[in-house]
Amino acid sequence: MTEINQDQKEMFVGLNVGGTNCSVVVGDSSFLITHRTGFETHTERGYQAILDEFKEHIQAILDKYPDHKLKRIGISCGGPLDSKTGMIYSPPNLPGWDSVPIAKIFSDEFGVEVAIQNDANACALAEWLMGSGKGTSNMIFLTFGTGMGAGLILNGRLYTGTNDLGGEVGHIRLEKTGPIGFGKAGSFEGFCSGGGIAQLAKTIVAEKLASNQHVGFCPTIDKISGIDSKMVAMAAHAGDPVAYEIIRISAEYLGQGLAILIDILNPECIVIGSIYSRNEELYKPLMDRILHMEAIPSALKVCKIKPALLGDQIGDYAALCVAIYEDKF
Repeated sequence: MTEINQDQKEMFVGLNVGGTNCSVVVGDSSFLITHRTGFETHTERGYQAILDEFKEHIQAILDKYPDHKLKRIGISCGGPLDSKTGMIYSPPNLPGWDSVPIAKIFSDEFGVEVAIQNDANACALAEWLMGSGKGTSNMIFLTFGTGMGAGLILNGRLYTGTNDLGGEVGHIRLEKTGPIGFGKAGSFEGFCSGGGIAQLAKTIVAEKLASNQHVGFCPTIDKISGIDSKMVAMAAHAGDPVAYEIIRISAEYLGQGLAILIDILNPECIVIGSIYSRNEELYKPLMDRILHMEAIPSALKVCKIKPALLGDQIGDYAALCVAIYEDKF
């Protein structure tokens, strides 16, 4: 019988799996990150080489902290995936990751439980457990980054749906036509994501230039291909009227999308990341106007809309929170 060292400290390891960058973080049940290692994904290597690099970093951590006991590994990764079986199914940003039993691979290697969530759900856990949604029982997290994903906290638990598709709000169609997001024209993601805003901007700028109107942040047609959401936001902050028009459209559709979520889910809090959190002063008054027109007043009254708190560190904290989550409830 193995003797248990009662003084041995428990540690949790989070793996953040991204198409461009990956990270390994170590923390305790108070969400304190004590160690972080990052590396470039280089997806062309294939998933086995990338998982082997994760294993090397985990083993180095175990060697570095011999007085600590590894309690659980948490993984945050883009979907589609199955959180119950721990399987990854061909995420768009991870080519070649077809039916990868990632939880079993790490569980067999290190002899501990492994939990996995898609990145939107993992970020929702992070903002709920330690960010802008802390202390709430019903919270929605919206990524509002390259795409528009969501994580749902309902009645004090993460809600993932029947097959991990709960919270795919970016697929909601808000108009019959419009920028394409989630493979659907006029979708919530089309109007409220980095990719969608870039599409919207290129269309509007092309129309303005074709009618000989001046566009300060893109004066000539040959510059249109380089337009992105960051450029639009910077120009809007600087007072460019065309850029502000683009932000106005996005913000009004954000208000429309939020009104639907508020009416259906009656949350205490909606936490919005990335583009919104960096540009709240542009978005909020425009969004609020639509919310007051569209949402059930008594539901809107009890819902606070906040920018995400964790910033660029959210991916690391998200992976760690996946590892810690079950210990909290």
